[in-house]
Amino acid sequence: MRSLELARSVCERFHPGLLKELDQIPYTDRERPGSPVIDLFRIHGGVGLLIPEEYGGHGADALDALRVQLALGAVSPSLVAAVSMHHFTIAMLYSLAVKEGRLTDEQTALLRRIVPDQQVMASGWAEGRTAQNILKPAVTARPVRDGFLLTGAKKPCSLSRSMSLLTASVAIHGDDGEPELALALVPADAPGLTVHPYWGNDLLAGAESEEVRLEDVFVPAGMVVRAGADDPNRLDDLQSAGFVWFEMLISAGYAGGALALVEQVLERERGSVAERASLAVDMETAVALLEGVARATGPEPGDEESVARVLVARYAVQNALPDIASRALELLGGLDFISGSGPAQAAAALRALAFHPPSRAAAAEPLLRWFDGGELVLA
Repeated sequence: MRSLELARSVCERFHPGLLKELDQIPYTDRERPGSPVIDLFRIHGGVGLLIPEEYGGHGADALDALRVQLALGAVSPSLVAAVSMHHFTIAMLYSLAVKEGRLTDEQTALLRRIVPDQQVMASGWAEGRTAQNILKPAVTARPVRDGFLLTGAKKPCSLSRSMSLLTASVAIHGDDGEPELALALVPADAPGLTVHPYWGNDLLAGAESEEVRLEDVFVPAGMVVRAGADDPNRLDDLQSAGFVWFEMLISAGYAGGALALVEQVLERERGSVAERASLAVDMETAVALLEGVARATGPEPGDEESVARVLVARYAVQNALPDIASRALELLGGLDFISGSGPAQAAAALRALAFHPPSRAAAAEPLLRWFDGGELVLA
């Protein structure tokens, strides 16, 4: 597949040797709990893909990042699901860092350590509860002297056992009783932060999607990103930028898994020419749709049009991938199915795209309203 070969070449440019090392590990070992794939990602410079060059990163643009995701998704659904959380968190925070005064000195100093220390950032932005308001945190922050005490849980939370830092959306409850949305930056070794088993499915088990509990975890005030009178749109901009990056990157990751299946069909010349061509066309259409979103994604992708565009692409790809994977498995044939579980597991893992927020039902009314000329407001 031409698009997959291009994706691999881009991944090799940013992370030399990573794909080769991943490919040397049996598929089931890549996807199991305790898999080495996240460590390999870190060793090969994966942490800095989207971090600006002035902070020591690669400074990849959206299209290159999307292609890296396609390449990683083709070899390990667990890895690409996990690192999507790191990348979108990075994109979210550094979107503030590039503008003077939008982060505290402590926050800026922390971001300058991410690449040198090879820190992986886990995201505790939204929980996996059906029909939940994706912007309503499950963790509360109680103001205390010099900071806040955080209590609650994030589940599932990918990268939970490899993370250096947890970025968690929190609700600050002040004296007026009205909760304020904020983002807390919490070291993984903070007293009161613990990780507990949560993920019970063999699929995507290498993503370390466990439960992270916080029991009176102290976070200094300088490590909490808040809106304020001097910058009232800080959190809105953070959410919107992060949202666009997340939907684009997670969709590309799962699309990479489908690309690998289609590639096997073409290389082995399974089925008729017409069947192979039809499958390849449908796959390339999904990839082209995502690449179009990436090309249109600028340095500040937080406007309504960007959000609507990425949601349309995400749901179109979500609709297409199960059918593409099913047809690919059918063309690969029963003997291939019998001889190994990798292709079937990869096809099944693609279904997980439907479980990432926002659900189709949650986005339906906001999208229809936007199509009709109204505002796009997600809940």
